[in-house]
Amino acid sequence: MILTLIIALFSLVVLMVIHEFGHFIIAKKFGVRVDEFGIGYPPRLFGKKFGETLYSVNLLPLGAFVRIYGEEGGVDDYRSFVGKKIWQRVLIVLGGVVAFWIASYVIFSIVFLIGADLPIGDTDATGLTNARVQIISVSKDSPADIGGIKAGDIILNLKSGENNQQVNLIKDFQNFTKENAGKELQVSVKRDNQIINLNFVPRTDEQIPAGQGRTGVGIERVATLINKTAWWQAPWQGAVYTWTTTVNAVKGLWLTFSMLFAGKGAPAGAEFAGPLGITVFLAQAANLGAGFFLYFIGSISVFIALFNLFPIPALDGGKLIFLIIEKIMGKPVPVRVEQIITAVFFFILIALSLFITIRFDIPRFTDFLKSSLSR
Repeated sequence: MILTLIIALFSLVVLMVIHEFGHFIIAKKFGVRVDEFGIGYPPRLFGKKFGETLYSVNLLPLGAFVRIYGEEGGVDDYRSFVGKKIWQRVLIVLGGVVAFWIASYVIFSIVFLIGADLPIGDTDATGLTNARVQIISVSKDSPADIGGIKAGDIILNLKSGENNQQVNLIKDFQNFTKENAGKELQVSVKRDNQIINLNFVPRTDEQIPAGQGRTGVGIERVATLINKTAWWQAPWQGAVYTWTTTVNAVKGLWLTFSMLFAGKGAPAGAEFAGPLGITVFLAQAANLGAGFFLYFIGSISVFIALFNLFPIPALDGGKLIFLIIEKIMGKPVPVRVEQIITAVFFFILIALSLFITIRFDIPRFTDFLKSSLSR
């Protein structure tokens, strides 16, 4: 599981490298000097200069960056960012966002080549293939962990004395363990195409620790929702799915922010996560197979693309706003003003990221790490 976490983190870094490569390649196309293309964030570990660009690997594995000559303003040079026409600068800024969508398209096309099992709800019942309830995480020292249940197990049946419960829905598992809290239960699971019988004792109400349930497992109902397609169909299906995911993401973001600004709180099921939390989600997604892992990465790529378009200084969308203002006014926003506004919003985003990391991500990561070390 630790290896899975490393793979998940690596996947996020690759997404950010692709994003920065989008800025990089368009800038190069228009003759803008790129001073550095970095993987990870400083301090620098090592680097090699090819041509006029330094390619570096840095200590903090949290993303990537490009240093484009003149992007901060204050220079008067035809090789600089500010020395190019507005439409060229707009394309350089959009290059990173478009790169996310291209990555999503490629990833979703691969998903249609290999197929994918995706999480579904208990109420979903039409046209399902291979629907099942599956363990995606097990907390250390929990009843499930002590009983030998592992992430990836498919729950088939629960038994308490003469009472049997076939598990087809999440609520089947939840209701039976609640009704039989404190009693030893036998659970039949499918693991590596073998049926295994295990025993565990669900916690009573008084025994449930914060952040866990009666058994200490995370479970999903899963079905094969993306079937394998022919190689010549996969690119088209990938394009359609990228568009559908984008539309649904826009609707979801609109609903979330509408409810938040109306003081109604986040919609049911919505979860806040920063880079650390997304890494944990990706690691858990790997337990449901390569198809869902790639599907999740593709979906994240779409969401990050949309987030980058938010009209917030320090994001690509904020840079576009400054360029629009320059076009309307006929002159750029003063360099010092743009730098101050960008810096303020940058620190706001950092503060928000730290809050989400401390409030939501660290507990997720700690629980995941405990679960991983227990196996």
